Amino acid sequence: MLFTTPLKSNSTKIMLLGSGELGKEVALEASRLGVEIIAVDAYQNAPAHLIANRAYVVDMKNKEALLEIIRREQPTYILPEVEALSIEALFEAEKEGFHVIPNAEAVNKTMNRKNIRVFACEELGLKASGYEFVTSYDGLGKACEKIGFPCVIKPVMSSSGHGQSIAKTADDLPASWELAKEARGDASELIVEEFIPFDYEITLLTARNGKETVFCEPIGHIQKDGDYIFSWQPMQMSETAKKRAIEIAQKITDGLGGRGIFGVELFVKEDEVYFSEVSPRPHDTGMVTMITQSQSEFALHIRSVLGLPLAFKFYEAGASAAYKSTIESVAPRFEIDDALFDENSFVRIFGKPVAHTGRRMAVALTAGENALENARKMIEKIKGI
Repeated sequence: MLFTTPLKSNSTKIMLLGSGELGKEVALEASRLGVEIIAVDAYQNAPAHLIANRAYVVDMKNKEALLEIIRREQPTYILPEVEALSIEALFEAEKEGFHVIPNAEAVNKTMNRKNIRVFACEELGLKASGYEFVTSYDGLGKACEKIGFPCVIKPVMSSSGHGQSIAKTADDLPASWELAKEARGDASELIVEEFIPFDYEITLLTARNGKETVFCEPIGHIQKDGDYIFSWQPMQMSETAKKRAIEIAQKITDGLGGRGIFGVELFVKEDEVYFSEVSPRPHDTGMVTMITQSQSEFALHIRSVLGLPLAFKFYEAGASAAYKSTIESVAPRFEIDDALFDENSFVRIFGKPVAHTGRRMAVALTAGENALENARKMIEKIKGI
């Protein structure tokens, strides 16, 4: 394969649509291979902006604004890194010959819970929880009665768990309805899901380069309000459950097609595995791979995009813990115990320009025995000031 140099007339260019902490790591890996980086986001000085060759601030949902930047920059590959963007712009870009990763239709399906659930269950026949779609409060009540309590209520379009709740009885429906309607994204339609009393949930990172598909070790994770706070790898599971998880990941990613890494989320109960969701991009729970693998999920993503071999080595067990701000600040600073930087652990600061209470600002990573327990302790030694 030929490699190029940034800022030349023949440079390989990657455009990131979304420039947060995950996009930043993707940009770092791409830059190591001589790729020119154009980072686009809705706010100035987003993490990937800080290391990109060029950066743009734009309304990501504005079709014409996005297309204007794409046409101006002529990227070799367009990598959507967030869900809140104009899917119409991606379809138009593909029509004009631009290469969207993995492809515009895959992004369209996965950014909308209705689209991906119908595709996965009704077209591919994957096993998942029961579900109903609703557009009114009356419809919500009827759907919950049909599905049964407890049930999970989510907007069909939102990110990082925003607007998600569990309704244990009918008395919880007013609060669940309001929470879903206030979520960022499209809350015009909700999905009501059967609550599966699963033993645990995993992310199975699946990378495709057009020639081969590889699977990382399963990642266990803990969420709060639908947002990840801890992850660890590998998740201990039976060989039967692991085999079924790989089969589901293979089927959904084959169905979506294209190149890149996919974060396939699955519920596991004993040896039964249920499809939950899939993201056609690096996954927040996958930040743990920065310490557990020779090629992190971000490196595998870039290798997949460029069509490079996907061989990697799993080093040892590890865990990650998300640090969320407890302060409001326009000039965030962090007091971190020096002990967190040793032979088995380190911290990654994302470089977000503004801290809000609850905003993810850094991640602590550790490897070795008792990794998850140690990650929990590490996060307590980071303070925003």
